[in-house]
Amino acid sequence: MTDAGRSVDDIDTGKPHSARMYDYFLGGKDNYPVDAAAAEQVTSLFPAVSTMARTNRSFMHRASRLLAERGLRQFLDIGTGIPTEPNLHQIVQGVAPEARVVYADNDPIVLRHAEALLHSTGEGKTAYVAGDVREPGKIIAAARETLDFSRPVALSLVALLHLVADEDEPRRIVRELLEPLASGSCLTLSHATGDFDPETWERVVEVYRKGGTAAQVRSLGEFSEFFEGLELVDPGVVLAARWHPELGEPREGDGGGEEIPLYVAVARKP
Repeated sequence: MTDAGRSVDDIDTGKPHSARMYDYFLGGKDNYPVDAAAAEQVTSLFPAVSTMARTNRSFMHRASRLLAERGLRQFLDIGTGIPTEPNLHQIVQGVAPEARVVYADNDPIVLRHAEALLHSTGEGKTAYVAGDVREPGKIIAAARETLDFSRPVALSLVALLHLVADEDEPRRIVRELLEPLASGSCLTLSHATGDFDPETWERVVEVYRKGGTAAQVRSLGEFSEFFEGLELVDPGVVLAARWHPELGEPREGDGGGEEIPLYVAVARKP
């Protein structure tokens, strides 16, 4: 499933895009000079940004695996980014081959790589839709083609909401995405914070904003507000490296993640 209204011809190489900058931080090749330049600006301000990207990715793997092990069989991943193996569907279908996964992103370059996201197990299914999180209704409508909303869905907004400014009402967006989901559905979030070094993160945010991305880091309290009305999965809201590290698969070069200013949590819809 793809959105025919978007194509690779829509790729704007004249300004940086957060998904391509993230790809650069992970050591990927699917980025352009303008993305690399902006990413290097961020690196000059916060040298641990590549470790942060890996720490975030590792959290996504652990959270997805845990939810699959606890019986979730449907996943909606918004802000997918450029595919980096293992992708979410590979993690969850490794636990439950029948799992269904819908990916959504608003960068046309991700659409170009959608084929990599659609290699499902024979028992399960994966789909991709080009969609903007600021239009949650459109994403939900497209996801219904693949997912059964009468059954629980694991909604993933990993490293996405710090790219949504307050004026776009991120809490409303989360509520609208959760509203149609069945009881027992889960929300997985990760979010950069300026709690430990506000001056540096003000400067990092400015790099993104100058490139046209409405970045905004948030405090522990502000991040926790996204989970109002939900039941937090143990250990609650913590820094990424402290969330079930025993579920991870340590890789060389991932050290230092315990100091990364990235809040995470998983919560269940009652």
